[in-house]
Amino acid sequence: MSVNYFLKRLLMAIPTLLGVAIIVFVLLRVVPGDPVAMMIGPEATQLDIERLRAFYGLDKSIVEQFGLFLGNAFIGDFGTSISYKQDVMELVLGHLPSTLELTLFAIFMGVLFGLFLGTSAVYWKGSWPEAVVDGINGLTIAIPDFLWALLLILFFAVLVPVLPVSGRLDPSLSLKFDTNFYLIESIFRGNFNTAGIIFKHMLLPGFALALPLTAVISRVLKTSLVEAMSQDYILLVQVKGFERGWVLFRHALPNALIPTITLSGVQFMFLVGGTVLIELIFAYPGIGNMAVSAVINRDLPLIQGITLIFAVLFIFLNLLIDLSYVFLNPRVRNE
Repeated sequence: MSVNYFLKRLLMAIPTLLGVAIIVFVLLRVVPGDPVAMMIGPEATQLDIERLRAFYGLDKSIVEQFGLFLGNAFIGDFGTSISYKQDVMELVLGHLPSTLELTLFAIFMGVLFGLFLGTSAVYWKGSWPEAVVDGINGLTIAIPDFLWALLLILFFAVLVPVLPVSGRLDPSLSLKFDTNFYLIESIFRGNFNTAGIIFKHMLLPGFALALPLTAVISRVLKTSLVEAMSQDYILLVQVKGFERGWVLFRHALPNALIPTITLSGVQFMFLVGGTVLIELIFAYPGIGNMAVSAVINRDLPLIQGITLIFAVLFIFLNLLIDLSYVFLNPRVRNE
């Protein structure tokens, strides 16, 4: 797989982003309701309304509005949020790190538990531990993440109140951070007390996201491992008398990890965009919570900015998945 392939993928991102911009722009304009009417008081005069519409460019034709939006978006200017009265790019970059930290934690826990359950099911294939793992997978995947969130709140905040259920930090704390990656910054600074507080707030929403993911990864890994264990080279190693665990972890697992890692990357993209309900339930100050507020207030600049920045993020993550697949699979790398 050559450099030309990745250059082509980067070029393909241009029409993809353009298509996303057109769809979002058109959909937001055909939805009933006037965003200016929602943000201005009843005492406002017609002149005030016209000035506000001109400020946000809503007095121009659809074609002119789209041209201005596209030109400004190209240089990273998504305008001013109608509801927050702040620059859209600053708002998104301020809330995105909290969602990324939460998603990374959920992916890490989902992969960790999924690897444990998947390898355990194959190691004890044909015995009762495999049935237990299959039962756990069926249970965790059958319950959606928002229901897991409510169950976790019930157990760990109501019945046994040991974990916080809202926010990212304790309101009583007045901490200053140089970045919005609170957990990562605290760890690098060696401020483990603060990191522990942030981690406690992340546990319940993170596990709510991770549990359904655990079942998906476990099932994919189990299928890949079963297929790998039936290959001729695995049978040859077993004939040589190596212990089953050694064969499983040393020879079968590296090959079975390739589709699992690819799936994890894809799931990461879905989790970033799917944290909306979890962030609402736990009042977590992430991009999903802000997106819901933008939709409720019909904040056109903010919705457009969030959507396009998400599209750029997804394209970038997709390229990283392709790179990881090439790195892990020599057959693809040598093509």
